Amino acid sequence: MIIQLIVFVIKKNMNFSSIPTSDLKKVIKLFNRKIGLFFLAVAALYLDSTHLAKYFEYNQIVINIFMIIGFFWMYFRSVKRVRELMIYGVFLGLIGEYFFSVYLGMYTYRLGNVPLYVPLGHAAIYARVFVYSKAPVVRKHHKTLEKIMYIFISLFALGYLLFLNDVFGFIMTLGVFALLINRPKDRMFFLTMYIIVAGLEIGGPAYGAWKWPDTAFGVFDFLPSNNAPSGISLFYFLLDIGCFTLYTLRNKIAWSRVKNIRKLNKQKG
Repeated sequence: MIIQLIVFVIKKNMNFSSIPTSDLKKVIKLFNRKIGLFFLAVAALYLDSTHLAKYFEYNQIVINIFMIIGFFWMYFRSVKRVRELMIYGVFLGLIGEYFFSVYLGMYTYRLGNVPLYVPLGHAAIYARVFVYSKAPVVRKHHKTLEKIMYIFISLFALGYLLFLNDVFGFIMTLGVFALLINRPKDRMFFLTMYIIVAGLEIGGPAYGAWKWPDTAFGVFDFLPSNNAPSGISLFYFLLDIGCFTLYTLRNKIAWSRVKNIRKLNKQKG
């Protein structure tokens, strides 16, 4: 009943008419199963809030433990390729967090550290969005879905610009759009990622789990920023490129070894 109501509202207000109702239901179910969990994570970020910290000093440890459990639950339920990408995601996410947060001061976590739940969360989000974006029913209707997300994201970033003076976030959003011009295969992944990250970035700063400065990097006064800026998912391009580069290199090496072994076997034969 709820799904039917959602489908009715969407079809009345957005151009989903090219997607059959049965397929649209499948997309919504898949989105809820693969992605919806992370919108619940927005509420879970309260565990690392400044408010809770007044009453419980070790609240960040609690959310770290929950994230470790959640990460390995997803990890062991994933196929081999996704598991490998998740490991790369944790590794690159940790490096990226220390570089952008600790070294560059692009944003600051509540305790001035890099909480363990953050790089684990990066990898988990990466894996779930990857699986969702590659699902047959999503790929079948990707053009329509991408158009809707482009509209939603444009309105979201424009609203941040006009009402919150988020120039930095708007420019990063334009950067996301620019990078996707010649990457049609990546559009579903990154547009979906944009929406999820936007949700998490609303919750985290609201709870005081982390904070963004009033200007880009706290340095460029001509780039005022909201706490948080709208287009931060731009930096997920680095995570994506890094993960796939490591995956490709590792598997190229493995494939080269297989070919060399085959050559040796032929020579012996």
